[in-house]
Amino acid sequence: MAYDFSRYLKVRSAYGASWSPDGRRIAFLTDITGVAQVWRVSAGGGWPDQLTFYDEPVAGVSYSPVDERFVFSMDAGGNERQQLLLYEDEEVRDLTRRPDAIHYFGGWSPDGGRIALTATRRNGTDFDVYVQDLDGEPELVWEVAGYHTVADWGPDGSYLIVSRHTSNLDNDLYRLDLSTGEATLLTPHEGEARFGGVNVTPDGSAAYLTTDRDGDFLRLARLEFASLGLEYLTPDEWDVESVRLSEGGEYLLAARNVEGYSDFLFFNGRGKRLPGPAMPEGILSGFEYAPDAQRLAFTLSGPDRNPDVWLASLPDGEPARLTRSATAGIPRRTFRRPELVRYPSFDGREIPAFLYAPEGGGDAPVVVNVHGGPESQARPVFAPVTQYFLHRGYAVFAPNVRGSTGYGKEYTHLDDVELRMDSVKDLAHAAHWLRERGHERVAVMGGSYGGFMVLAALTEYPELWSAGVDIVGIANFVTFLENTGSYRRALRESEYGSLEKDREFLESVSPIHKAENITAPLLVIHGKNDPRVPVGEAEQIVERVRKTGGTVEYLLYEDEGHGLAKLKNRLDAYPKIAAFLDEHLLQNGRG
Repeated sequence: MAYDFSRYLKVRSAYGASWSPDGRRIAFLTDITGVAQVWRVSAGGGWPDQLTFYDEPVAGVSYSPVDERFVFSMDAGGNERQQLLLYEDEEVRDLTRRPDAIHYFGGWSPDGGRIALTATRRNGTDFDVYVQDLDGEPELVWEVAGYHTVADWGPDGSYLIVSRHTSNLDNDLYRLDLSTGEATLLTPHEGEARFGGVNVTPDGSAAYLTTDRDGDFLRLARLEFASLGLEYLTPDEWDVESVRLSEGGEYLLAARNVEGYSDFLFFNGRGKRLPGPAMPEGILSGFEYAPDAQRLAFTLSGPDRNPDVWLASLPDGEPARLTRSATAGIPRRTFRRPELVRYPSFDGREIPAFLYAPEGGGDAPVVVNVHGGPESQARPVFAPVTQYFLHRGYAVFAPNVRGSTGYGKEYTHLDDVELRMDSVKDLAHAAHWLRERGHERVAVMGGSYGGFMVLAALTEYPELWSAGVDIVGIANFVTFLENTGSYRRALRESEYGSLEKDREFLESVSPIHKAENITAPLLVIHGKNDPRVPVGEAEQIVERVRKTGGTVEYLLYEDEGHGLAKLKNRLDAYPKIAAFLDEHLLQNGRG
């Protein structure tokens, strides 16, 4: 049976569980209404209740540890200036009330009386640290330049663990004493290192976390606060991406990213391995222990599983699905799984990728879908757009070109600054590899940094591509860095190069200066409120391609930011993407 694109875009998801303090209910996010809102369901199952009713998507929800209140966050029109709101007695109160500033939730104090947050309230750029009594205003507790997030509270509520980020791949942890304001460095290191997933132990003497300070991968480690020594609990072979310690210290869990899939590891509170629940194959995230630590909630997704909240009894109960997100009447058996492949690039390096083949396979036209970041990874999550293309007879190829995460620190740095175009060469060799396998019609599609990769592929290797789809992509690194959010500029310059030192190089790799090379039809999509890649990037490339006689279509969405969050806009944009690709690949594809 044939299903149109709108059916796939109405496949639902549920995620981000948070337990009520009595362990009887779970709040979570779901897009049942077309945009993510807070719902609540009995931990024993049953029909959920919707609790928030906004046109804008809710970004996260967190129950108080002591009562029925919860905090959730939301921006306006995709502008990413998150505000924190309190749900209490079926009423909502805006806690932060500064729509011009970004606020990041940093967790509840152990007694439930305060929350921590970081925010750009002072100058719009620097993320200072605040603590807020729920009946008062945010109180500035650390005024400090740079980008900061709160990693955890101390168990007695007297201090915070704060993360200071100098780039996406380098940060430090500080212990911030709330009575004195003194910030103590916990993670001295040379070169770049990441420290994340912080869970302070119940006695306050240490924290479990992930770090790649002493190796190529993020490992699970225990950091002793007194000595600052690290004890590693996992080998240096795959990234540990999730860590959760139960409040009482009974259990510790971690999830490793092994070839894109999650490998679940379970320990007692002293770091000794235990059997643990037998998790289904897929990608695990959002782990939350029940208050009594006897049950575990988590989100499970996979190439043929749309995201849902699952529960497992501890220590080794059988996981079961709590929420049942609809597949819009599309049989689950029709969703296809990918093959993990590796293809050779220009220097002999093997590039990992996921190849999704439609039923019948053969020489189907291919959509090469490039992830953003670039410090990110194509993983086998459920993707309704991918499944629609497969249903239509396309193959989908998702490469993890050099610069991607998930394959070690060294691999992630292989596209830094002057090595930028090596990753584009990897993309070209993906097209060569696909053509050698009989796929003559190949399109390239990507969002954000993936949008830059689309434009770079079309300008550097125009003969390889039948069409391109650029979604919120970078066309000009100079104007991107000049106009992106001020707090983001410093974080991104370590990856791309700085305006002060590398302007000439940035100009040389910007697709805008080679737009006359674009001969494949191009579709450009952008949100007017995008704070990360401003809409001027789309306007530049569209204008330049039109001036040089190329074929370009442009879709602008007035109420979106960095991507398409609202169902009405997805229902408009993605069928147009499908029609664009059908026209240029199915009917009169090049090659």
